[in-house]
Amino acid sequence: MPSFDEFTRESKIFRDRDVLSPHYVPDILPFREHQLRELMSSLAPALMGKKPRNLFIYGKTGTGKTCSVRQVAKKFEEKSTNGKAAIIYLNCRIHNKPYRVMDKVAKTVLAGFDKQGYGLPQIYEGLLKWAGDGRHLIIILDEIDMIKHLDELVYTLTRANDELKSGGISIIGISNKTLLKDELDPRTKSSLYERELVFPSYSANELQKILQQRAELGFKAGAFTPGAINLAGAIAGQESGDARYALKILSRAAEIAEETGKDKITDAEVKSARDMVELDIVKEQIEKLPENHQLVLYAVAKLSATGSRYARLEGEGENDGYLFSGEIYEEYVQLSKKLRRPSKTARSYRSYLNDLEMLGLLTTVESGKGIRGHTKLIRLGHPAQEVMRILSKSMEGGG
Repeated sequence: MPSFDEFTRESKIFRDRDVLSPHYVPDILPFREHQLRELMSSLAPALMGKKPRNLFIYGKTGTGKTCSVRQVAKKFEEKSTNGKAAIIYLNCRIHNKPYRVMDKVAKTVLAGFDKQGYGLPQIYEGLLKWAGDGRHLIIILDEIDMIKHLDELVYTLTRANDELKSGGISIIGISNKTLLKDELDPRTKSSLYERELVFPSYSANELQKILQQRAELGFKAGAFTPGAINLAGAIAGQESGDARYALKILSRAAEIAEETGKDKITDAEVKSARDMVELDIVKEQIEKLPENHQLVLYAVAKLSATGSRYARLEGEGENDGYLFSGEIYEEYVQLSKKLRRPSKTARSYRSYLNDLEMLGLLTTVESGKGIRGHTKLIRLGHPAQEVMRILSKSMEGGG
């Protein structure tokens, strides 16, 4: 019978495990000075009694979007002490419908709204009255693309300002989808009057310095080699530029060292951690995808596993292993019908492909010689059977 003593004794490696978590927000965010200044510039008007513009923030996973916004939000709260401005952070995986967003906002800023039973009209009027006293409300919507009926929410919040003589309501939307705004209704887009801020991927050198910062805080002195830090940063920099990926590799490497009785993380532990973490990252990315993205990815995986229905033309050569965009769209439409889900237009489908490519889940190229006409060719970025297995569980879990 194992004993808890085995798992609760003092670690030889870790000083503070939380520092290696992707949810940890350090006091200093390296290589994000420009983005932090832009964020503060966008929010500063609310501290002076003026309405900030709406802000949409884009960037791949692990580029510091959420960390930067939460750090600036904390500083905003420290500065706003007169009750004339409020900032609220919402995770849209949880608050994924207009009512859930509005209800959470109301319960946070409105006295007496902490009970269930208020409808949207009452919440809306309550927020108008709160802001109408010259107050400014900033709502941070992290993973804003996860909100169902997003047009309805954005239009409601932005148009509320037309009814206010003083005060205002502003949105900060955070998304991995660079084309998110293009999916909004023209009426909604015209009401936004927003700024945009892009977070680029980190370079290998930047990731190495970020890992060095976290390692010094999270590990005991002498518990890691410089080579291990550099290797973890180089792997993540080459594959994705994702700081979360880099941190997971380093954290898993530390666990491997600890499990094997070592008191130092070396290159060997980092190499062992790499394969374990890559599969975890892929699984996490797939499970977080919106439903239509999952259906398109499943169509790609299924055709990759069973083979293209279209005959390959002689001389394709460099396009071997790729699928035609058109056949994937047909498979996606059939899959949607089978699951009794409404399929989206070809235009929306193309934006899903762009998002999936940005996440590294697939790659696309334009067709070369030997293909009649001009089309996009797609290839899955990971083993088809593994992707289908993850998607099957995820879609079953989502009903």
